[in-house]
Amino acid sequence: MIRRFNSSLNNGFFRTGRIADSETRRGMRTSIREGIPATIINNLLGGPLQTAYLLFLGFRSEQIGLITAIPSLTLVIQIFIALAMQRWSNRRLLLTLFATSHRILWVLTGLIPLLFPHEAWFGTYVVLYLFSYILAQSGGVIWTSLLADMVPPSVRGRYFGIRNTIHWAVASLTLFLGGQWMQRMEDGFGFAVLFSLCALCMVWNSWELTRHPNPAFIRSGDTNKGKQLSGPLKDRAFRSATLFVTVFLLAQNVVVPLFSFSMLNVLELSYSQVTLITMLQNIVMMISYPIWGSLNSRYPAQTLLLWVFPLISIACASWAGMELVPALLVLCVSHILLGLGLGGYNLLIFNFLIGDTPKSERPMYVAVFSALTGLAGFLGPNLGGWLFQQAAGAGAPDWLRQYGIVLSVGIALLALSTLVAPRLFRRGG
Repeated sequence: MIRRFNSSLNNGFFRTGRIADSETRRGMRTSIREGIPATIINNLLGGPLQTAYLLFLGFRSEQIGLITAIPSLTLVIQIFIALAMQRWSNRRLLLTLFATSHRILWVLTGLIPLLFPHEAWFGTYVVLYLFSYILAQSGGVIWTSLLADMVPPSVRGRYFGIRNTIHWAVASLTLFLGGQWMQRMEDGFGFAVLFSLCALCMVWNSWELTRHPNPAFIRSGDTNKGKQLSGPLKDRAFRSATLFVTVFLLAQNVVVPLFSFSMLNVLELSYSQVTLITMLQNIVMMISYPIWGSLNSRYPAQTLLLWVFPLISIACASWAGMELVPALLVLCVSHILLGLGLGGYNLLIFNFLIGDTPKSERPMYVAVFSALTGLAGFLGPNLGGWLFQQAAGAGAPDWLRQYGIVLSVGIALLALSTLVAPRLFRRGG
């Protein structure tokens, strides 16, 4: 895959002269390498293995819902970072500091059972995880700005398709090995090894970040912070698309972040089964990235997003099939559809933000989008955790927890994606 990528670069992706061409290719390869240890950490400390760790600590569904919502809530910090970026010149240094500090705090959550009494575990995890993701999202808007300036518009779709494919291949392998490891080891020892491996990957990632390109930053032409903040909201096409995505994500995040909880705690699948199902989703995402990237070179992101939203909706609604066929089969189909949908969403939303927004105002566009969708991402899992907790009460039928909540959300998402989205995601809004 990397050989094909380098061949594509050398066969005329860039026509800006030997020096600029070499610097651009070098930066794009560094970005791929930097993402590998980051992906390993995200999949060993996040996703189904994070849910397994939280269940190991004894947390309940509403507590897990709160924790999984924290990354979305902290996206609000990006508005303040976007404003502060107008005073900063060294984006690479700040990105390295933010990203490294984020991963240090996340890795430190592995010491909670060793250093704190049981009654303090939940509060300590929330505090460490909250500050970890404040730092992560602070670096996120800088990373987006850097990548948008580094990757030429003519190759963004193909490049990010290839980059995401490589990283999701790493994610799939990481999940498979992590799940198999935890299936065979005692929980305490198993998690200790995973957290130690993540500490090593944190050092590797930090080293790669220091080698990242650091192109000159083009500041906003408007020095008034109020006008900088309100600019994206005055853009009708951007405002309409952002409001729709916010509502869609609010509904989606009621159930999707809790898929692992439902499989582990409600359907009572094993670590190995849950990580294999999640790995299947990642493999599908990996395969779909270059396909979505190629399609994005022919069709605008807004048009392709109209294909993505129904896929995510049907992935949730398909849980109703558990009434007729084995749950494992339904979960595999659901995660295949989810992989296709999320693969398209991740690639197309990123390209929509960096491709259809003014370069000098791009950090604020990204920050406003992240803040609004982040609030939805925070509220969704909390609502989902509460719903699962209520459904566990006396008198509630088993099917409601097993697939009823997910099915109801899927129907709502399908209505949004077929009735509302086509009116908003036309070229030009």
